[in-house]
Amino acid sequence: MSQPAKFLPSTPLPADPADFLLDAAAPARYEHDMARAVRAVSSRLARCTAPSTGVDHADLRLEVAAVDLDHPLGDTSRALRELEHLYLRDAVYFHHPRYLAHLNCPVATPAVVADAVASAVNSSLDTWDQSAGGTLIEQRLIAWTCARLGFDATASDGIFTSGGTQSNLHALCLAREHALGAPDAGRIQGLARLRVFASADAHFSVRTATGLLGLSEDAVVTVPVDERRRMRADALQAAIAAARDDGLVPMAVVATAGTTDFGAIDPLREIAEILQRQPDPVWMHVDAAYGGGLLVSPGRRALLDGIERAHSVTVDFHKSFFQPVSASAILVRRAEWMDAARHHADYLNPMRMAQAGIPNQVDKSLQTTRRFDALKLWLTLRVMGADAVGVLFDRVIDLAAAAYELLGTDPRFEVVTASDLSTVVFRYAPARMVARMDTCAAGTLDDANLAARAALSANAEAVIASTTVDGCTFLKFTLLNPRTTLDDIADVLDRIAGHASAHLAARPSLAS
Repeated sequence: MSQPAKFLPSTPLPADPADFLLDAAAPARYEHDMARAVRAVSSRLARCTAPSTGVDHADLRLEVAAVDLDHPLGDTSRALRELEHLYLRDAVYFHHPRYLAHLNCPVATPAVVADAVASAVNSSLDTWDQSAGGTLIEQRLIAWTCARLGFDATASDGIFTSGGTQSNLHALCLAREHALGAPDAGRIQGLARLRVFASADAHFSVRTATGLLGLSEDAVVTVPVDERRRMRADALQAAIAAARDDGLVPMAVVATAGTTDFGAIDPLREIAEILQRQPDPVWMHVDAAYGGGLLVSPGRRALLDGIERAHSVTVDFHKSFFQPVSASAILVRRAEWMDAARHHADYLNPMRMAQAGIPNQVDKSLQTTRRFDALKLWLTLRVMGADAVGVLFDRVIDLAAAAYELLGTDPRFEVVTASDLSTVVFRYAPARMVARMDTCAAGTLDDANLAARAALSANAEAVIASTTVDGCTFLKFTLLNPRTTLDDIADVLDRIAGHASAHLAARPSLAS
């Protein structure tokens, strides 16, 4: 298929393709192209009046399919103009104050600068001879985060990962080896007996990880939650006892510090005390992918009380630390616990290097090639400071509390529970209607709420999320933008009510 004429190159390609490489011969091209890219993005940000355009995927697919990838444009400026139509114009912009959908945050400018530096230098953080100072910066940030967790910074360890899913997988891999001990002939039978305990609202990656690790299909034991959607400590204790009575082996408990839907923090200290009383060690992992931002909160750090007793912790800096995707880490309280996943390859990190004290990070990573994602957190801390990041996270938590109060006094809506963090789960459900309807109104209210969500996006008014609570469809605000105001929330709620009531207009007996 031919490329649109307006994007055809007007200048010939360089005679030598090496002229496109970033090296000592290319500083002028590099500065020119980067300046053009910055202007393209900053211009779009300045003109951004909504979090999305509501573009239809079928229409955009046709534009992307029309590009002839076998005929290059030969010029970065022209390629950026093409990219404006294919991506920048219709991208979802998390920085907009009415992006209220998922755990995506606006990003700190120092982190964006660091990302550009990391991409240009292109260090690989697997071995010292590919990274040098990058290795030391990552190690320093791991020690800093461990200290914030309450771990002994000289005895603990960790590694940056691609995200919470990988961090949780890595943690449960270590927990599996901790439970099984030294390899023996009964390993396969032992795998089938291992059990992992997590709340009903824990992240799906827990189940993904147990499958990848070879555990049985029913390896994850779901622990009930209380009225605040937090794991019930009494139910956990009973579930562990029941598993032992059935001849099963409690391998790990995954406590969540910030569930995806409700921002709930499980009772970490109570869970740690239950595990301390067990006859055999049980690994405690805390998934703080969302709630990790409390580590720098000036006023709410106590919400993580007990996390210092965990064996391992997941923290996603690309959620509540306002970092670009991706930047996550798994942290362990004792460095030697990382040994279960260590490996040495003669062509990469032979044992002699470890014996010589050379810091090859691949020794403890599930990845080999790894981007220098730690640099963006480093530059953010060096420019803004940890307290400033914590103030921003506190601000969105305060906003969520105010939004919850607002919804609680609005008869048009039903709200589920207050959040420990910055989510609000609710639905359009006028009290006068609910009194006359069966549970979920046979889908009527579900349809009305989903229609409102779709209309907000299609009309470029706001972007919100949806979820399911007790079989019914609910809407969700995930608040991670400190520039979002309660007026924004109130206006979006009015729009939701308007769209939902319009959808119900076809059912006058319910809408009246």
